[in-house]
Amino acid sequence: MVAVPAGYAAYHYGHDFKLPFTLPFMRTAEAEQSPAAPPPRPPVAVKVAAAKAEDVPIYLTGIGTIQASNTVNVQSRVDGEIVQILFQEGQDVKQGDIIAVIDPRPFQAQLDQQIAIRQKDQALLDGAQIDMERYDALIKTAAISRQVVDQQHALVEQYKAQVRNDEAQIEYARTQLGFTNIRAPISGRLGIRQVDQGNYVRAVSPATIVTVTQLQPISVVFTLAATAVGQTRLGLGQTEAPVVALTADNTAELDKGTITLVDNQVDQASGTIKLKASFPNKALKLWPGNFANGRITVDTRKNAITAPAMAVRHGPRGDFVWVANPDDTAAFRPVVVGQIFDGRAMIERGLAKGERVVTDGYYRLENGSRITIEGQTPTAKAQSTTQPRSEPRVD
Repeated sequence: MVAVPAGYAAYHYGHDFKLPFTLPFMRTAEAEQSPAAPPPRPPVAVKVAAAKAEDVPIYLTGIGTIQASNTVNVQSRVDGEIVQILFQEGQDVKQGDIIAVIDPRPFQAQLDQQIAIRQKDQALLDGAQIDMERYDALIKTAAISRQVVDQQHALVEQYKAQVRNDEAQIEYARTQLGFTNIRAPISGRLGIRQVDQGNYVRAVSPATIVTVTQLQPISVVFTLAATAVGQTRLGLGQTEAPVVALTADNTAELDKGTITLVDNQVDQASGTIKLKASFPNKALKLWPGNFANGRITVDTRKNAITAPAMAVRHGPRGDFVWVANPDDTAAFRPVVVGQIFDGRAMIERGLAKGERVVTDGYYRLENGSRITIEGQTPTAKAQSTTQPRSEPRVD
């Protein structure tokens, strides 16, 4: 019972009355039976994008070392003094261009000497042949012995051999004279000059005058996992695969080329194999000794399901996406991602073409949360609720 003040009770004696206040320890049956319901959560504003079916290139990626197609250390092939330097450091040259000159006078003198010797021996040969013709005529009349005729024939052959030797000596002297003009052995770019004009160089010395490096085309050697390469057509010797050279942060494309060689052995220590690619390098963005990332196209997946890469989330149990249902609720969906390319993720399992995935606003989502899609008009919203829901593809 509740104690009521006496005056209050006397005033209301014989009347039905109700206390005008509620004491803290008083509870009514109505309050116990109907507690206040929490207000519904407001819908979450999100952005969505539809999954697409498109052809997806399959890549292998790795880091590569840039190498010149050809590098030649230009050295002298004859002894002599360098009298002219005809190039500038860093200059582009073509094969055959003269880049330095060695004093040619001693070699010209040797050539002239050999030419004179050949003229002398040629004159002796001509005289011996005339005598041989006379002896051949006299032997028919028995005016000369056979021994004399045979000796003359042998003398002619001796002079012929001497003339041939002289011609070889002339060709050698002419070649040595040609070596006094030091030419670019390949087309490319010259490096730093190592020998100055006026220095005496020798053919047996390893001294390099300048280095010529071929930059167009240029090669890049990539190192990839042997197991990954073996699962592609590259493992079958089909090396004509397109490759793109990228900067170290993969933000800029340097050049496009093709794989020209797969090495014939695997590095047992690392389990990797080397692939060599050739690039035209027309813009000269690839330099020997530098590094570049490579993206090698080894296959193309036809009609693969793709979604924006920003829609894929990573959880403790794997990758997942938030799917926007036709009734404007969000659903948690585990997916299997094949690879990510150009801002899109290839979904191996868990998503079907046309399904909408949340690309922004997913941080406040729960399974079954109500959502509002930014940019969706009321007409589009009504149409989306009437469309049947696509079933996720399961491979």
